[in-house]
Amino acid sequence: MSTPSLKNFRRIVVKVGSALLVDQDRGDVHESWLNALAADIAALHGDGRDVLIVSSGSIALGRSKLKLPRGPLKLEESQAAAAVGQIALARIWSEVLGRHNIGTGQILVTLQDTEERRRYLNARSTIAKLLEWRAVPVINENDTIATNEIRYGDNDRLAARVATMASADLLILLSDIDGLYTAPPHLNPDAKLIPVVDSVNASIEAMAGDAASELSRGGMRTKVEAAKIATQGGTHMLIASGKIEHPLRAISEGARCTWFLTPANPVTSRKRWIAGSLEPKGTLTIDAGAVTALRNGRSLLPAGVIRVDGQFARGDAVIVRGPDTAEVGRGLVAYDADDADRIKGRSSPDVAAILGITGRAEMIHRDDLVVGHVPTGK
Repeated sequence: MSTPSLKNFRRIVVKVGSALLVDQDRGDVHESWLNALAADIAALHGDGRDVLIVSSGSIALGRSKLKLPRGPLKLEESQAAAAVGQIALARIWSEVLGRHNIGTGQILVTLQDTEERRRYLNARSTIAKLLEWRAVPVINENDTIATNEIRYGDNDRLAARVATMASADLLILLSDIDGLYTAPPHLNPDAKLIPVVDSVNASIEAMAGDAASELSRGGMRTKVEAAKIATQGGTHMLIASGKIEHPLRAISEGARCTWFLTPANPVTSRKRWIAGSLEPKGTLTIDAGAVTALRNGRSLLPAGVIRVDGQFARGDAVIVRGPDTAEVGRGLVAYDADDADRIKGRSSPDVAAILGITGRAEMIHRDDLVVGHVPTGK
């Protein structure tokens, strides 16, 4: 597979680490660098791309504002520093992208938000709406509440989860190194850059070293782990240097970097997961008109559902059957079983009156629906 070009991607997640964003000695933001990055993001955004940012920096900024001494922090100290720094981090991104007339939205997540399906769907829906409004989601781990047991601890793997959650086709990890080398280059002067990784295997994992920066909680090992998450989810990933101004423009102009390629795409990978990896918790029987609509690529609306069976919660997988009981597909349902039964056969305007809230228009959104056969292998 040839090396891709940045112009071929429609939805891009950019991960920015603390060591790039925050000056380690002064404790404030690298303003010139950030302004250059914002210009790169604005260029992609203006070209019609969806851009998401996963940004570290809340603890480093909070630490600076609170004038905390250097050295390791206890968990509660890190959480308190993050509470102060997160306000500054959100303001920084809002201002720097606002100069390009781009709105931003802050999303704070924990490990559980990307692992538990109900929370996952909520976060995915929020991201989708922000992108629909042409705003740039700025995402960070919610360090203020996450404990050691329920946290990522680095934003590389978080960025990979966000990329697959958002069905992004490219994840860019801006780093203090320009890619994956055959050995840690600061230890081995003969180490060579690997420009393309077709598959993350044991030999690739063995090349990863540990974190080289005091502010970084990651390192090459977590980047390779992020590559496994991203590529398995159908997202290409690249590691590139963020130590230069206009790093995204440099990538588009052919700067040195490492591409991790995936043979799939986000939609195919997600639908393969829905079709083959999740145990169905119930069944929706639909009418003939709804069967035709689904086969034409439409979402399943409550009006098309004639029967609800099983006990399931929002976000669970369910089987969709036609009036002849033949399986039409499988999907992630947007309502609990009891609510689904109450609104079956009803038009969308009736749903709010029946449930007392304005719910989702679709019983199963087409992005969460697999119609017909989806292969479970590669």
